[in-house]
Amino acid sequence: MSSVLINALLLNCPDPENVLNTLCLTTDTWPETERVEALTTLIARTGKIPEYSVNSDGGKLEVSTATAVKRERFLSKVGVVIWNQCLPLLFRISSENESLCNQSSKTKEMLSALCELLGVCVGLCDREVLDRLVSIILPVLNLTEGETVEGKESLNIEVAIEALAVVVPALILDKQLIARIMSSAFACIRVRSDALVSKTVVRVLFTVLNNCVDGERRSDALRYIWENLRCWHKSEGTPTVTARVLLCLTALSDYLYTPGKPFCLPTGGVDLRYSSQFWKIIQEGLTHTDNLSRKRALFLLKRCVAMSEEEKPGLFASPETGSVFRWVPERSQLLLEFWEDYALIMETLDENQIHVVRPVLKRINALIEATVSSSEDSALLHPSWLQCVYQRMFHSENKTVMREGVSHLLELQVLRCPAFALAFSQFIMGPFLEVLAESSLFHRSAGQGIGECPEMGTKLKDFMVTFFTGLPQENRGAVLLQLVQRMGSRHWGAVPILFLSQALSCIPPCPVLGPQGLLAFREVLRSTMITHQVLLRGAAQCFLLQSTICLTDVTTVNLADVFGFLAHFRAEESLCRGTVLWNQLCDWLLDNEGSFKHAVGDRDSHLQLGAKDASPALGFVHCQLEAFLRVPASTAIPDSIPDPGEAELLARAILLSADMEGRRPGGNLVGVLEALLLPLLDTLSRLSTNVYLPLRKTDKSLQLLLRLLQLRHRRASRSTQTHTGDGVAAALETSVLGVAEPIQGFLLRRLSGELCELCDVDRAGLYLSVLRELVQLYSAVGWHRTSRLGGFVPALTQNCLRVLQKPAEKNPSVCSQVARAVSMASLALLCEVGERHGKDLHPDAVKALSSVGMLLFPSPSSSSASSATQLNQTLHKPAVTTGHLEGGVEEGPDLRGWGRVAAQFVRHQWNCVRFILGSHVPSGPSEAPPAAATLRAAMEALAILPSDLVLPVLDCMTSLLPQVVLSEEALCAEALTLAWKVVLGLSSNPHDFWPALEGFVRFAFDRTVLELMDTETPQLSVTVRQVTSELLELSQVKTGVFHVLIRHCCHTWLPSDPGSESQADIRFLSALKHVDILAEACVYGPVFRRDQRLIQEVQTYVEQLGEECAANAAVTSDGRDEQFPRLCALAFLSRLEASRPLHERLMEELVLLLLRKDEEISKSKVRYYGNSLQHRVKNRVWQTLLVLLPKLREEFVETMLDRVYKAGFCSNQASVKYLIEWIIVLILHRHPARVDSLWACFSVDQEKTKTSICTFLSVLVHLNIILPNVKDKAGQWRKALDVILQWCFSHNFSVRLYALLALKRVWGLEGARALAEEKAGGPDGLGGLAAVIQACLQQAEAMQSTGNAMKNWTRIQEHFFFGAFHPLEDYSIETIFHTFPSLSELADDEWMAPWKFERLVEFPLSSALPLQNPGQGLSQLQPGDWIQQDKAGEEEQAERWAEVQKKMTPWRLGIHEQDPELQLVPQQRAARLGKTHSALLVVASLIDKPTNLGGLCRTCEIFGASALVLDSLRHLSDKHFQALSVSAELWLPLLEVKPSELADFLQLKKREGYCIVGVEQTANSQSLQGYRFPEKSLLLLGNEREGIPANLLQLLDVCVEIPQLGITRSLNVHVSAALLVWEYTRQHLIPCPPAP
Repeated sequence: MSSVLINALLLNCPDPENVLNTLCLTTDTWPETERVEALTTLIARTGKIPEYSVNSDGGKLEVSTATAVKRERFLSKVGVVIWNQCLPLLFRISSENESLCNQSSKTKEMLSALCELLGVCVGLCDREVLDRLVSIILPVLNLTEGETVEGKESLNIEVAIEALAVVVPALILDKQLIARIMSSAFACIRVRSDALVSKTVVRVLFTVLNNCVDGERRSDALRYIWENLRCWHKSEGTPTVTARVLLCLTALSDYLYTPGKPFCLPTGGVDLRYSSQFWKIIQEGLTHTDNLSRKRALFLLKRCVAMSEEEKPGLFASPETGSVFRWVPERSQLLLEFWEDYALIMETLDENQIHVVRPVLKRINALIEATVSSSEDSALLHPSWLQCVYQRMFHSENKTVMREGVSHLLELQVLRCPAFALAFSQFIMGPFLEVLAESSLFHRSAGQGIGECPEMGTKLKDFMVTFFTGLPQENRGAVLLQLVQRMGSRHWGAVPILFLSQALSCIPPCPVLGPQGLLAFREVLRSTMITHQVLLRGAAQCFLLQSTICLTDVTTVNLADVFGFLAHFRAEESLCRGTVLWNQLCDWLLDNEGSFKHAVGDRDSHLQLGAKDASPALGFVHCQLEAFLRVPASTAIPDSIPDPGEAELLARAILLSADMEGRRPGGNLVGVLEALLLPLLDTLSRLSTNVYLPLRKTDKSLQLLLRLLQLRHRRASRSTQTHTGDGVAAALETSVLGVAEPIQGFLLRRLSGELCELCDVDRAGLYLSVLRELVQLYSAVGWHRTSRLGGFVPALTQNCLRVLQKPAEKNPSVCSQVARAVSMASLALLCEVGERHGKDLHPDAVKALSSVGMLLFPSPSSSSASSATQLNQTLHKPAVTTGHLEGGVEEGPDLRGWGRVAAQFVRHQWNCVRFILGSHVPSGPSEAPPAAATLRAAMEALAILPSDLVLPVLDCMTSLLPQVVLSEEALCAEALTLAWKVVLGLSSNPHDFWPALEGFVRFAFDRTVLELMDTETPQLSVTVRQVTSELLELSQVKTGVFHVLIRHCCHTWLPSDPGSESQADIRFLSALKHVDILAEACVYGPVFRRDQRLIQEVQTYVEQLGEECAANAAVTSDGRDEQFPRLCALAFLSRLEASRPLHERLMEELVLLLLRKDEEISKSKVRYYGNSLQHRVKNRVWQTLLVLLPKLREEFVETMLDRVYKAGFCSNQASVKYLIEWIIVLILHRHPARVDSLWACFSVDQEKTKTSICTFLSVLVHLNIILPNVKDKAGQWRKALDVILQWCFSHNFSVRLYALLALKRVWGLEGARALAEEKAGGPDGLGGLAAVIQACLQQAEAMQSTGNAMKNWTRIQEHFFFGAFHPLEDYSIETIFHTFPSLSELADDEWMAPWKFERLVEFPLSSALPLQNPGQGLSQLQPGDWIQQDKAGEEEQAERWAEVQKKMTPWRLGIHEQDPELQLVPQQRAARLGKTHSALLVVASLIDKPTNLGGLCRTCEIFGASALVLDSLRHLSDKHFQALSVSAELWLPLLEVKPSELADFLQLKKREGYCIVGVEQTANSQSLQGYRFPEKSLLLLGNEREGIPANLLQLLDVCVEIPQLGITRSLNVHVSAALLVWEYTRQHLIPCPPAP
């Protein structure tokens, strides 16, 4: 009902109450929206009539009593409307429990009309009504998600917000009530969803601010809002809180950033730009994980910059206030450029595409340099803004962008400025360290070879130096300590911790760390190096120790701190004698020994050592040794063995002190070492005579002796066990030999029956380890032949046999079972001594060991022989009887670990069996062990033993297998299968897997097994093949597995000392039966994952460091180079002799097998990618054939030549193609009679050959190599020309180029041409042929005018295969395996350098195929391929905005008032043609490209949109618009709404019931596939580059995104809009098909 009609009714009706009664609503049914609107208009107009009106302060006008009664009656009626009509209907809407966005448009219109009615009514009511309404609405806002008001009906939260928005204008003068409303609004903002937060801000806070009657009230309200947001963020500060605060600030930006009227805080009139909390919010938003929060933060930053530019205030970043934003009017142009670039960078980073990100990073470098170019400008840019950029890049989903960010920071030269370096320190400790944990950063860069330091590792070293030298001197220690502590607080991958440690070691010497620094480094060692690869772990330890040496302030630490720290470095990985690192450590200790801090209780060194000039280090170690050996008196309670860590620490300290003395000028090494070891030697000398020595003291002295003997070796000379020039080792050995006899006597007494407690098992292990080291020492000096062992071994052997041969007890005790375990372990050690030294032992020792067999293989007449063997005897678990139970048996806590003891008992038996089977000593009185029964016992042992204890069993099985392989084939096959399962179970345990695998290979591939024919042992042969297949599969994922097999097989087939020729042939015959293993080795080389490849490449880099990294000396090389199987196989093939029939047969079978592999790949893969596994295998096949070619028979070569030709017709990668061509050239050179077969290749159907004919044309390029050995040179030369000429006119450009090159080279063979001319009758004999050839060659040379054709003609002539390469002179291992792969652009992990053939295998020298090329010309060339297209040149410097798109700033657009009413003329035209339209309103005010707008206009018209909103109607006259719209603007209503007016326009449409739908990707956006459009939908489209501005996002009801599968981030805005418009049309206008 229109307002005109209401006015007419009021004029003609004396009592408006009658009209009011007529229009009043009923709550039992839904009223019509028009009726609600009419009632609203009636009450509003009636309230303006003087007799019903109310003053603004609530007081009534002075009127008559009748009028007053009338007014009261009217107001009462208004109250009835509120309580009986408005609120019940609002409750009814709330009861539907649906979001307003999901409700029907009629419901939305009803809600809007009811709220408008409520607003009119409350404007006429008194305070009591308002208080009551507020008490109903506000509790709803204070509820959390899902919570309801108990005991009464309540409004829906969205309804409550809308109701509150219309109530606020009536309460604006009540400060307390407004404060309550804003408090409830903030309660809602804290806990509700983003959509409700946006609604609360827009409907409640906006209404409060818009209705403030003066500037002071608005300022108070804004101050209240900001303080709440600031305190909330300061107290919690989570990412969620940051996102909410940014949402609110963006929504309020028009109030906070009013030009010329900056929002002021209460403290001295300082605006938001001076608030540290504000900038903290902005920076956290810029690095937020949610892209919408980042967009809002950047929007606010832009507004600040724009406002600063307009007002030009003097803003200074202040450490006191924490503000990080500075604006200097005099430098405004520079700052403006910087912030524009900065915003551009942050926006570009959202693209996650490196080609977009990289160009903009160059700008920030120039601007940073300009900003800090002078001291006065040093604070224009606060470093935290740069940190935001880097943090965004570090968190990028694109690893390349992340890598670029790290690289850019590492090269940041501004860190040389102390202020910047200090400001960056916390960022380095936090986000930067976190991103450095990403291993992928350290992959090699393009152009780097294997073994080079990765680019990121090199940059990291330079960065550490730059950063720490740039720090202020007084801050370096604190920053460095914090850095190391942060390193120790997280787990690191092997590669990142290695390069980070190396970078720390590059920091110039700077003594800044104290005891806390040592603790931090120790934590890094202890907590981050557990599961890393051994070599990388050792290298990282070395670098960390170097860092400690350079950075420790010796005046703040004592020697106890230092030696305690050194105990955490492992001798077998990093810190061992003889290395560069050990010597550096000795020099450091020697240089600073007088500067270390004195510990409390330290005594003078000379008092301890009896020398006035003794060093503090020696005195300290002497004191520590005395304290170590000082133990309380023994108790009756058996004690466990002491912790060996103390002995490890002290042994290393003794050796370091001794080496320090040896490096001291004029030092008395021998005398000092003897004095130093005096307490230990004194204790050891009394072991056998003083029975009252405390057991703990003897244990500790033996532990220290053991570690001294184990650590004494210089790692460089350990293999030879000689100590030339090693005075420390010599003096130590001399001292130990002086007390060897009492030690030996003590060990004999203890091992002969004194050990009877469970803890004594570990003690026995200590004793036996000491004994093993003593025997090795005796061996080094020749004492093993003397009575030293001659008396010890027999006595210990007899005692052990006596204990083990005792009858078993019915109820075994702990004492008896421990004695048996110790005796068996002792026997195993003695047998080990017998194995190693054999007949070199003293005769008495040999005689004693010969009786061991009686224990395990007693004679049948022996009373103790209950079975054929006494193997796998078990230790019965002893029973512990308690005093509480009569006869009861209860397991005590001291029997934990008994299972391991029992397993070791069985393992030691098999150590003895291995000794017996090896026949190292003469047999005793027992008979030979029965092989089959022993093998069965071995299988039983495999089943019962833990997998890590089976190595001696496998060794025994190796000895037994040849004896029973023919008689017990099934048993052998079963044993083989069982052993393989056991070895597979160890694959995850590298410590035990590799020895077990080697033992298994010796067993399963014993020479006897390899020599068997399939007909002799078919079952065993099948089992061996199956195991071989599984072993090869395992080798694909575990490098080194195949190495063990091929090394064993090659040594078995062709040993270095094969013996007689007949014996050698018998051995070699087995190779023919297993040529498949050899073939697999020739093509072996799995393609590893990128992370696996990284580990291998970094290991190679560490190895290349050589002595510089002590880990290379400390860690025993595992010899698991992935190329070793190929190297081993090639070395084996190179040792074969063509004159020996078996060798010849093997080579021919191998060639056929390799050719078959190549053919299978060609059949299965018509095309394959470069550097794929198929490519690599084919390349390896032809490399091997090139190695074998000189040794092959002529007859065999002739048979294989056709298969080589066939391979040439296949589609091959360049590297394979070159090898095939090379082989053809060599074959035809060696066998010229076969040259006619080459011409047949050119007669093959051209459709089948296609471009593969280029292979054979390439062969003709090298015709000069083939012709010298050909009889009819002129005839063959003429044939070559005839063949080439027909291909010079091929349709294929590549073929023509090859043919022209071949023609040029063949025509240039003057000798052959002269013969042909002579044969044809003289110089003019060639006649027309010469003219044709000259014309072709002139045409080729004239290509210079045809652009790319000339370039390709030049390239093909300069290509290495047709230029520098000579097939005969360059025929070498180096060319085949290194030069050709590198020039063919094969991956560098496929290159095999000549040094590998020299170091890793014994490669024989050969004149036919030398190892290295005689000349270096070919190897110095660069890769080249004439087919490859021109590479892009250097990037030209572009204009300032050429590389990227500049973003628009919508808040700068002018504000123009306009009539927002839609023009209906186009719609009326369309209606006349019968066209229907929808309620969809498309808003494109943010789009500025006429082409997009024209296409959008056409789309909206086609699908019947109600109207299209533009930023300006001037687009209609643009020719680009008209070209795309094709007159659609004549049939579609168009509306002009400026971008600055969009916020008001959207709120207006919301009130009209429209659902505002944005096309934007946000965290809460819905997929277009699942979204249902409301009928009244407004589609808001974003700008082509910026999207929807952040200040409009909170006005959206829903964001819809289009599902994408590609990589490109976004669609064109017109395409996106078309998809959504079509989906709306499909849902609402297209009728559904009738149901079947």
